[in-house]
Amino acid sequence: MIPAEPSPAPGLPAGLVGLVGRQVAGYRLEREIGRGGMAVVYRAKDLRLGRTVAVKLLAPELARNEVFRRRFMHESEAAAGIDHPHIVPVFEAGEHDGILYLAMRYVEGGDLRALIDRDAPLPAGRTTRLALQIASALDAAHAHRLVHRDVKPGNVLVAAGPDREHPEHLYLADFGLTKKSLSLSGLTSVGQIVGTLDYAAPEQLSGRPLDGRCDQYSLGCVVFEMLAGSPPFRRETDLALLWAHLNDPPPELRRHRPDLPGAVQEVVRRALAKAPEDRYPDCLQFVAELRAATGPGPWTAGGPPTRAVPALARTPAPGPVPEPPGWAAPVVRPPSRDRRTTP
Repeated sequence: MIPAEPSPAPGLPAGLVGLVGRQVAGYRLEREIGRGGMAVVYRAKDLRLGRTVAVKLLAPELARNEVFRRRFMHESEAAAGIDHPHIVPVFEAGEHDGILYLAMRYVEGGDLRALIDRDAPLPAGRTTRLALQIASALDAAHAHRLVHRDVKPGNVLVAAGPDREHPEHLYLADFGLTKKSLSLSGLTSVGQIVGTLDYAAPEQLSGRPLDGRCDQYSLGCVVFEMLAGSPPFRRETDLALLWAHLNDPPPELRRHRPDLPGAVQEVVRRALAKAPEDRYPDCLQFVAELRAATGPGPWTAGGPPTRAVPALARTPAPGPVPEPPGWAAPVVRPPSRDRRTTP
């Protein structure tokens, strides 16, 4: 499944629900698999290639905002250009009858939210293995000058891994294409935060410029939750939670996991530093320090494989991957001037 956008406004996107059986561009919508305030996601059949994909449809009013349209197409093209094993590939982006859409790989399985709810607190070894996949995806995106802006367990999809030593294969989804565009086009209300408060970096909440270290802070929150069973800051109101991210020091991880070495706590604490310059230079260095801090011990056990997606049988290592032909490259279609909306 591919998660839909978090709801920036109450209600459902008008004209985007109940479309099962309809055709959008070259895709036949088969089943709704996610929804939010500004988007609905369907499992769909690619009628040209016969494959199953996930299609995200954005609310028609977004296509009518010229700033959003331009930003959406630019960010979609950048995301489609990232070829990384832990990022959900974008196959196509465009506009159909006044509705902007994204076609992406359909990932069969659950997400990290379900895994944490079922198995947390996780062993340090398993946490590090999972965090490494997320970190590599984030650093690849940052190299393309893309910041995710909403790293959270619900945006990390969990599929079957290649073997029993690597039972989970993670995909980072929902690369903030519409979140950045919303914030730059005036489509969010005054004072509204684009993202998820449990994992939002201080600079994101205060409206300061963002770079990849914003995603590192969010990853630090996710790692804390995998190890402790809950996010670092839990408050009764959104305002109190916002204040905690901005002002309160990171909580002591060892209060939840006294079995972990103190060095693990210090590594996570640095990733959760209030000032971006006090964090690690990149996400992979954060996870490398986390792995080094665990050291040998019972806390490094990998834990049981994910039950939601059984491990696949071991297969021989693949040979070199040839360059794809030109027709296999991602397609980003320029928006048309037809601004009609669906009835």
